[in-house]
Amino acid sequence: MDEELRTLTIRLGKESGGSEVYERLVATDRLDELAAVLTADGQPLWARELAAFRLGCAGDRRAFEALVLLLNHRDPERCASAAHALARLRDPRTARAAAALATNELRTAYALYPVRLLTELRAPESAPALIATLERLLSPQSPYWRIALACVEGLGALGDSRARLVLTAACAHPRLSAAASASLARLPG
Repeated sequence: MDEELRTLTIRLGKESGGSEVYERLVATDRLDELAAVLTADGQPLWARELAAFRLGCAGDRRAFEALVLLLNHRDPERCASAAHALARLRDPRTARAAAALATNELRTAYALYPVRLLTELRAPESAPALIATLERLLSPQSPYWRIALACVEGLGALGDSRARLVLTAACAHPRLSAAASASLARLPG
């Protein structure tokens, strides 16, 4: 069992109270059984998360919508598990969905995991979404400096020269300056 699945099953085991349904979902290798949890009425959130995570890690695209909803959840642990599974799912819609979540001004507080996922995916949508998000967060009044920092680090990892202007602007931000300088040094040219 990989570390992400182990951490998820411990957390969801507690949330489920160790129910029989939980034990069955952890033990099954039947993807159809897991997928049925995503469409059945009245399923608890922990069951949907476990089923979506396992399907996503198995490359089953039936998990996509549930994982995107979890990526946008207010609970960081759910976002982290969704991002992990989405990265392994390799669905071509993932980058576009992550970019939409990262750039949504109304959901900025929950953008950390979409930003990190975009960096990991290295998709054509990644750099433009991180640039747009960072530009919006460079205001001195923005309380979302951790998300801005993730954008700065992600842009450095992507090494996309289109980020030069926004990274240069980030150098003036006290909490971002060191990371912005390091990211600028990683850009070509």
